[in-house]
Parts: sequence; C-alpha cells; structure tokens
Amino acid sequence: MSEGRCAVWEEPIGPAGVRIRERAVSDPLPGQVTVRVRAAGLNHLDLWVVTGAQRVEPPRVISADGAGVVEASGCDEWAVGDEVLFYPVSACWRCEHCRGGQQVRCSRFAVLGEHSDGAACELVRLPGHALRRKPAGLGWEEAAAMPLAYLTAWRMIVTRARLKAGETMLVTGGSGAVGTAAVLIGKHLGARVLATTRSKEKEPQLRAVGADGVFSSSGFSRSVLDVTDGHGADVVFEHVGAATFDESLRSAAFGGRVVTCGATSGLVTPVNLPRVFVRQLEILGSTAGNAEEFTDLVRAADEGLRPVVARTYPFAEVSDALAFLDKSDQVGKVVLTM
Repeated sequence: MSEGRCAVWEEPIGPAGVRIRERAVSDPLPGQVTVRVRAAGLNHLDLWVVTGAQRVEPPRVISADGAGVVEASGCDEWAVGDEVLFYPVSACWRCEHCRGGQQVRCSRFAVLGEHSDGAACELVRLPGHALRRKPAGLGWEEAAAMPLAYLTAWRMIVTRARLKAGETMLVTGGSGAVGTAAVLIGKHLGARVLATTRSKEKEPQLRAVGADGVFSSSGFSRSVLDVTDGHGADVVFEHVGAATFDESLRSAAFGGRVVTCGATSGLVTPVNLPRVFVRQLEILGSTAGNAEEFTDLVRAADEGLRPVVARTYPFAEVSDALAFLDKSDQVGKVVLTM
C-alpha cells in the first residue's frame, strides 16, 4: 500500500499523466512493515504503464523498485530504523506454489507498480517477508536500482540458463537496464560476457561496466563466432525479441542455452527450427523471479555486485525522469530520490 505523497499515473498520455498526489497514512497491520522510501527505481515497465500499453487501469502508483528505512513494524523480524529494499513482486504467499518457493507460478503473482501500487511514494506498507536488508556497500540509489531488472536478469542467468564460471554469455540489448544487469551478473559469476547495442556511443560505457566485447545489434552473430573461434556463446541472454532472435540463435554454441524474458521489438518471430534441433539448443523462458532468488541476488550485492545508476532525479521531477528514460540515452538505471 502506497501512502503519503505518491507518484500516481492518472492518464494514459505518457510521463505527463503522472502527478504527485497525497494519500492517507495508516499503521501497519500485524505482519506488515511501513517503510519510508529513500529512493525508487524506474523501469521501462513504468513507461509502458503510463502510455497505456499494459492492461492496467489508472490510478496506479508507479515503480517496482524501492529502498528505505523501516518507520513502523507489525512483525518481529524488522525494527524501526532498519535499512531495507523491497522484493518487487506480490503474491498470495499461501498457495502450493508460494509455499514451495515458486512465487512466479502463483495465480496472484503481480509486479509492484503494474498490477498493484508501487514504490514511488513517501511511505509503503508491505508484508515483512517482502523486505531484505540493504547491503551495507550500496547507497540508496544503487539499492533502489536493483530489484526488478537485476532479479529478472539473475533468474534468467542463474536459475534458467545455469551459467557457469568460464563460459561465454552474449547479452543482446546490453545498454538497457536488464541488459546492463546481465553484464554485471555474468562478470560477477566469472563468465566471459559479450554484449550488443544499437548505439556506437554506448559501446565504451558497456566495456566500462565489464563487457569483454561489444558489437553492433545488426548482424552480430558473425562477430560472436569470430571472437569465440567458431564456438559461439554458451548462454545467449535475449530480451529484445523479433529484431535479434534469429541472430541470437545463430550466435549460440552447440548445446547452448538461449534464455528470453522480453519482446520489445516484436512479439512474433519466425524460428529456423533446424538451427534449434540440429545444434541441440535450449530455448528457455523466464520472468521476474522468486523470493529466494531475490535473497540470493541481495547476497551477491553483499559480495560485491554493484548496480549501475545512470541518473537520479528528485521525486517531484518524476515526469522529467520518465521522459529521460523514454529517450533510452542512458546505460544503467534512472532513480528517483525522496
């Protein structure tokens, strides 16, 4: 539940349809915690929401990503003053899937800021089990940059594609938030990471965050095969969709794993089936992540994984922040500071 001053999407007209509104504040119920938000991260999902592209009806408080300080607690696990970040997903927490740690299979699975109100607010009330202790090495902006994009990438890479140290991973769309997260996670896990981008200007920025090789998004499979001596990528991290999917299949090693979470360039694409079965490829779907995967991600941040923040905006300038995000000029996350 989002409370206090909130960034509320009210009209499907893009960033201008988000306004700051005041909402009533109430005490946390048993099992809940009220957190004063210090920073909230923005995602392209927020742009899809505010333009009316998602099946969401206004009003809606945006942002899946938040970090802050516990202001009031209705559970024993958290005390006033604890510094926390939020699992960006809500679920029923009672069904067989939730009890088995598979929140992504819950019939009430929902992403904050899309299916329910989000983190772009002064105060947020959440179940105590949806909070994780903020890694001491992260600032507020970095902590708020982590939840949705980095959890999505973590599940894709660790759980679904089973990336191992020493393997080669190709990340399509490496300069986006999820792509940059994938580059950083791949390097954290000891892999060789290659990336693609449409922007020549972003190539040095991707190398700076750890990419071992960066190629144009057009016809990149030849470059991938060249730098791997014909072997290809053991894992292809694909979140662009129709524009890159065939090149992604061409880039995969024999027996490689192609994992996908998105289709921003098109929902439908032809697939060369012999390329899949002759080369023994695995095509794996993924979305968001489970609570235990989020715990593992936060542990990785304690061990040195550090999100990239491209730019911060004051909370009152949320419309400007969304407009900047819409230009796709940045490498890393755009974050609101409270």
